[in-house]
Parts: sequence; structure tokens; C-alpha cells
Amino acid sequence: MQPQRDLIIVGAGAAGLSAALYALEAGLNTLVIEEMAAGGQALAVNELLNFPGFPNSLSGVDFSMRLEMQARNLGAEILNTSVVSLVRKSSVFILETGKGQLQSAAVILATGSKPKQLGISEEKDYIGKGVSYCAACDGPFFKHKRILVVGGGDSACDEAMYLSELSEKISLVHQGEHLKARSVLAEKVRRNPRIKLYPDTEIAGIQGQQKVQSAILKNNRTGETAEHHTDAVFVFIGSIPRSELAAGVRKDKQNRLLTNDRMETSVPGLFAAGEVRNTPFRQLVVAAGEGAVAAKSAAEYIKAKS
Repeated sequence: MQPQRDLIIVGAGAAGLSAALYALEAGLNTLVIEEMAAGGQALAVNELLNFPGFPNSLSGVDFSMRLEMQARNLGAEILNTSVVSLVRKSSVFILETGKGQLQSAAVILATGSKPKQLGISEEKDYIGKGVSYCAACDGPFFKHKRILVVGGGDSACDEAMYLSELSEKISLVHQGEHLKARSVLAEKVRRNPRIKLYPDTEIAGIQGQQKVQSAILKNNRTGETAEHHTDAVFVFIGSIPRSELAAGVRKDKQNRLLTNDRMETSVPGLFAAGEVRNTPFRQLVVAAGEGAVAAKSAAEYIKAKS
């Protein structure tokens, strides 16, 4: 069985597109598959401040557009479809996609992760009716309205800052005593007069007629609950790796793909980069670097087989 491509990269975020740049540079016949828009989770970043080479902040959308343009200018082919399954047969990878079957000598999984949900029973009932996981997508619908943000890390704080430009009434609920975001960002949130912090607190319920009207907040120190009126609940409490395509591949307890420092998984010819792997630091700059390493390793793997 002869593969149609040298390399197929699944996912067009920072890891996937960076991998494409280096794969093309190595002369590999490369295809990138992306089911949504190129950029991945970077699209939801309001203000990107810590990516090297950009002294002035830029939006995640702008960053994603530049990265996609750079890849396309170098000849990257991006196919917009979903991958249903991935199997290795006779040293060739077979991918069943929404646009037919594809085959390649090697695969890089750069599928990233998806937002983690609160896990309360009524959460799904209000998705699209006030519950959201993307401030850039849905924030403008709640301009000048009451907004509740859940989470204490970088994502939650960054999105709370963005939402505070749209509304004067932002409540930030986080389970710990202190914000977990990097210190500069956490300090910005604490100093923002439009954001009120609710530490040691979690959401115990969501209420409303047809749409979100309030949330039940539980104080973890006292155990007391109280109704908190809000028009929207934005959830940023972490992510779940999109590793379901990698059946039979070694994973950690969080289902992230285990790789060595060459981004090789336990399956020969299958590589992983970005938030789908057990990366110790989930940042765009790290994902881009891992994509480059994965592409170099894939090129060496393909060359050794030929």
C-alpha cells in the first residue's frame, strides 16, 4: 500500500501550522486537516502579550491569520473536514475523513483540547442561552449586561479582562483563595474596578426561564449558598485533550498522549504536538516549538523508511 502523502497533520492551531512550516521546508508532501478555523484555541485569546517577536500585543485572531497566511505562502494545503478514525496498517496510516479516505506515511496529531465543562446537570441546557466557553465569540451579545466568569487561571482572567470592556458588571468566581493566573495578569484583574472577585467559591447550579437568569454560588469555606443574578456564565476552568483518534496509544491519566522529546508516541510514525500531548507548559510558544520538533522527527522517520 503506497501512501498518498508523506505527512498528514491533524489540527491547524499553533502546533499544527508550525509543524506544516517545517515539514514543507523538509520537502515533505504535506496535508493539514482542520475541522474548524485555522488557529485553534488561539482564536479565543483576546490579547496575546507573551509570544516572542511581537512587542505590541495582538489578538489571537490576528495571530492565527498571520500563521495561516505564512503556511499557505509556503505551499501548505489545508483541508477543512473532520477526521473520523485513524489506523495504522502495513506501516501506512489510513484516515477516514468527512471527505473520504486519506493515507500517509506519518501523522502528526495536533488536535489540541476542548473546554472543560462545569459538570452540573443543567449546564448543557443553557449552552447558547447564556452559558459559553468563548468570550470573543459570545461576549458581544452581553454588552452592558451582568456576566459571571468561572475560573482563576490565565484563560479566565484574560477573558474577564476582555469582557470588562463590554460590561461594567463582571463577577469572577474561582475555587481557590488566590488567582492562579500569572502574576501580571492576576494583578490587572484585581485592579480592574469592573471585576468583582469571589474567591473560595464555585457554581452549584444555574437557573432561568429559557435563558440564564441566575447562578447558585457556594462558598467553599462556609458551605453557604446564595443566588447570584447574572445574564451569562462564561466557563474557563481548564481543558480536555482531544486524543480520541489515538486508540491504543499510550496516554497519561488525563488522556494526554505520552511522547518522548522527539514528539514520538508509542506508535511508530505517529507524532503529537501541542495540548493533545503531555506537555508540561501549555502555551502557544510551546505548541509552536513542539510542532517544529514533530515535523523534523517525522521527516527523519520517513527518510529512514525510504
